[in-house]
Amino acid sequence: MPITFELAKALPDDVEAVIVPACSDRLGDDDDWAFARARGFEGRADQVLSLPGAAPGVAVVMVGLGPAGGVDADAIRRAAAISTRAVTRQATVATHLLDALPDDVTAADRAAAAQALAEGAALGAYQYLPFKSKPEPFALERVVVVAAGGKRVQDGLDTGAAIAAGVAQARDLVNEPGGSLTPTALAAVAEEIADREGLRLTVLDEKQMRKRGMGGVLGVNRGSSQPPRFIELAYEPASPRGHLALVGKGITFDSGGLSLKTAAGMMTMKDDMGGAAAILGMFAAINAVKPRARVTGYIPATDNMTGPDATRPGDILTMVNGKTVEVLNTDAEGRLILADALCAASEAGPDAIVDLATLTGAQITALGSRIAGILGNDDGFVAQVEDAAERAGERVWALPMPEDYRRRLDSDVADLRNIPRQAEAGTIMAALFLREFVGEGIPWAHLDIAGPAWSDDADGELSKGGTGFGVRTLLELAKGFTKPR
Repeated sequence: MPITFELAKALPDDVEAVIVPACSDRLGDDDDWAFARARGFEGRADQVLSLPGAAPGVAVVMVGLGPAGGVDADAIRRAAAISTRAVTRQATVATHLLDALPDDVTAADRAAAAQALAEGAALGAYQYLPFKSKPEPFALERVVVVAAGGKRVQDGLDTGAAIAAGVAQARDLVNEPGGSLTPTALAAVAEEIADREGLRLTVLDEKQMRKRGMGGVLGVNRGSSQPPRFIELAYEPASPRGHLALVGKGITFDSGGLSLKTAAGMMTMKDDMGGAAAILGMFAAINAVKPRARVTGYIPATDNMTGPDATRPGDILTMVNGKTVEVLNTDAEGRLILADALCAASEAGPDAIVDLATLTGAQITALGSRIAGILGNDDGFVAQVEDAAERAGERVWALPMPEDYRRRLDSDVADLRNIPRQAEAGTIMAALFLREFVGEGIPWAHLDIAGPAWSDDADGELSKGGTGFGVRTLLELAKGFTKPR
């Protein structure tokens, strides 16, 4: 059941828990602070302390935000997640978190903080329970935000709740095992979202994909008993201002193919459709932000298995744009299916393309599990995506695309190889490969989310397992999209 968020000027009588913010440079002198100090609570970011209740049956939780001057939407989101996670056994919770904002904050920034609060609280309370034989769902149903602000703040709370629901949908998809979330099942989820949100949906089956010349998706799918699907979604406002295309890698499980992964390397490979999940989560919440641009999504969906006719190292595949690829490592399969999808997106003539993919282990080596790599062919558009990510509170870092590296993808028998001749700069080389399938003159940005798509622990608004990384960035990008020059 989704959590509801409401704005109130005073603390209601029926709350079961109250969340109180604390800044490290604004420590009080009352009994609560004396109690907190005695237990080492200093208002540092991420500190949480349960206080004696002011009334019987009412829990009080103090959450630290660090110095008051650093309190912004990101800090509110994180504090909301951490503190809400501490009171999920209560049905109705009140929070004073917006009181921690600076006195001179603008109305727009206050609304953005309210949105972040709802995102953080809902995501902090996220659970994935479908496969638990005795599930114990959290009791939390209602969050009352005690603050001033009126309709604009309430609208921010409503938007944040809708966005959090989209992120939760992406998390559910990533967390579902690859044995049940097949390409056909993923297409069914897309159909549900399209029906609910009023989107146009096209799903291509294997025969239609063969007719389109999608040699990348079909080549990866050769080792599987599950049929592939190619999913196209479209949000089409009246008089659209530009056209943004999104492409998401949809490998529903990755064994590595004949270039088999290790047992440890395969354990979390149900997350290899994290890019597809982000796009579906974004479309699930798109009407919460109502972009003025047309937004289309392209998801190539298959698993990568080791069946009797699996693509072999040395096989050559032909992509939608006619380019041929020598497959020398079947575990570098994501770029093969993305190649077809980028071609399909380019054929529609968008003003810009963004792709998201759990693509390379090199991304995790370079940037870790909390920062996505971003690369592209247009500095202005890459900067637009970076700005959207910053506003959304999702971290990205730009990597270069040196032109002289491209020749490392040259093949002796095809147009290019799917892996470079030297085993280095893996994230960059994958992006250079993908660039070959972006239509001429179309600004494009590539987000490698191999690390951020999955979390091994609960951290701020992140939960263990799938994170839904990219949903908030894509919504922010779509909402403010401008055609690149």
